[in-house]
Amino acid sequence: MAPVEGTVKPAVFDYQDPATVGEVLGLLSAARSDAALLAGGQSLMPLLNMRRVRPRVLIDLNRVQELDEVSVAPESVTIGATARLATLARDPEAAAALPALPRVISFVAHPQIRTRTTIGGSLSYADPAAELPALAVALGATMHLRSTAGPRAVPAEEFFEAAYTTARRPDELLTHVEFPRHTGLAVRYDEIARAGDFPFVGLCLGLRLADGEVIDARAATAGAADRPVRLAALERSLIGRSPGAASDDAARAASDEVDPRTDQHATGDYRRGALRALVRRLLSEF
Repeated sequence: MAPVEGTVKPAVFDYQDPATVGEVLGLLSAARSDAALLAGGQSLMPLLNMRRVRPRVLIDLNRVQELDEVSVAPESVTIGATARLATLARDPEAAAALPALPRVISFVAHPQIRTRTTIGGSLSYADPAAELPALAVALGATMHLRSTAGPRAVPAEEFFEAAYTTARRPDELLTHVEFPRHTGLAVRYDEIARAGDFPFVGLCLGLRLADGEVIDARAATAGAADRPVRLAALERSLIGRSPGAASDDAARAASDEVDPRTDQHATGDYRRGALRALVRRLLSEF
């Protein structure tokens, strides 16, 4: 019997509770594209309940302790896929090495949700308006994937392919994300959104200054396309100038670089104008 509209009960699935990455990879290989991965469950559970996804196998990652590790090295910060956002936001070592991380996490949904949401889940779900994918693209993070065939590293800009679509193959597991530490790069994030909701537009902007002028810039936006977008024209417009002097040109460059969608939440023109406002707002903070 077909489920009625509005059902809140998942279709039948085989629940698996592995304890190691190797076990997870074996299950993914055997499932042949018909498995779902459960970490925090903040996105997956509603999809299961509404039967928008109907996996044959549900693989629970919560007993796999090696996926929850955080490592800080001189050149990078490596975060396991099942690390909870609330835990990361309170991690003093990670915050000292990657100060933008707790700032960006503070914009994600509500505190209750952040206690369950994992960094790997947020990145893998790939909502085009999500905050953490924009941070990953702006900072040039690397996604580390594994399957029974071996490991694979994918740059963040190549990982996000379209709305809710990534480069992860059905038999692969995102094990950790590696953020490079950009020495001297000050990173800011802000967004225009309803409280606790995905932003209409978000902007992650990092600048390195020397004698008041920008010598390096990294920027990515959320919500302005079907994936997080690296704003190369905005970055170029800032080099060799002070943030204040470049503000109008940078805002225009960012606006010209995107073609935001119109949906039930906002028009494309509104999102483009909001992005210009965010560029000016963040540049005023440097």
